[in-house]
Amino acid sequence: MKVLHIITCLDQGGAEAVLSRLVAAKKEGVEYSVISLKGRGFYGAVLEASGMQPYYFQFARFFELASLFEFVRLVRLIANLAPDVVQTWLYHADLIGGLAARLAGCRRVVWGIRTAALSPVLNSRFTLAVVWICARLSGAIPVAIATCSVAAAKAHKKMGYDPSRFQVIPNGFDLTLYKPDLAARQLLRQQWGIADRELLFGCVARWDVYKDHPNLLQALSIAAARGLKLRCVLVGGGLITSNITLMGLLSKYNLENSVVLAGSRADIPAVMNALDFHVLPSVSEAFPNVVAEAMACGTPCIVTDVGDAALIVGDTGWVVPPASPDLLALALEDARKSFENKSDAQRRIDARNRIVDNFSLEKMTQSYVNLWQSVASS
Repeated sequence: MKVLHIITCLDQGGAEAVLSRLVAAKKEGVEYSVISLKGRGFYGAVLEASGMQPYYFQFARFFELASLFEFVRLVRLIANLAPDVVQTWLYHADLIGGLAARLAGCRRVVWGIRTAALSPVLNSRFTLAVVWICARLSGAIPVAIATCSVAAAKAHKKMGYDPSRFQVIPNGFDLTLYKPDLAARQLLRQQWGIADRELLFGCVARWDVYKDHPNLLQALSIAAARGLKLRCVLVGGGLITSNITLMGLLSKYNLENSVVLAGSRADIPAVMNALDFHVLPSVSEAFPNVVAEAMACGTPCIVTDVGDAALIVGDTGWVVPPASPDLLALALEDARKSFENKSDAQRRIDARNRIVDNFSLEKMTQSYVNLWQSVASS
């Protein structure tokens, strides 16, 4: 079975990471190809290192002539590859890739939706227009829509997507990679200047309005004012000293000496091991990968109640409403008390076991293969 993946880009992000894991977990009888509509990106290099050669396009603005030429080239490439199934990822790829696949003669298209909610304030008019068009075409272009979360499926049905097309496939994780690792923990904490028993919170998320870092920083400030001695590391694109807005927030909340800015890193399993607790302060998510990645490493999580975050955490961590820094601060304080309690070790075991039992890479991969086989035989 030949499966062609079409994704908007291959930069660092949740959908891109899942695609990379899915392709790397080779399944007998399945042959993969990957097309990125916007260049090579971080995961293009990752896929190349694994022995795959993705196809890169340079789509510009939707209505520019250059994009029209790229669209024609995309249709021709799909026709030449002659896939049994086309799996698209993210809204723009759903629309562009789905239309191109149909024009190339492939009707077995599966869309991929990775977002739980769309805010008119936080999204461009163009993206909102693409989603509106996709909703109207969802009964005609894709034969199925794969989404990573229950929350995402529910939200998009309300937006007008064909409810009969959805199949929820939770993200899966390589548990030989994401696992407790004391050596990695000690090494990274030394690099960051964090003592062995010093409490360390962390947040792995790019600088983005949806991730709501200001919520976390305000909560850290509130907790510090109440006497909580803390350190926090921020990992992700844009979390560097040249980010003027971020530096202003650190100054405003008097956190310059409490927060480590680590920027983008590729060693996320080591990062998760270095933390005592991972914090997800987001205002919107679908299936936040970082929560499961942290828990797989035995690191409990404090999350806002967005997307499937609460479902992932279960009773192993803390769940607070989004954009509620006072309540997030209380959760940070409670986590500190937990850290000093004898039950802390069991919480860490329970966190990993929840991911092992429910969100393995093998389970996700097999679910996708079953979907594609069903589509290919229809």
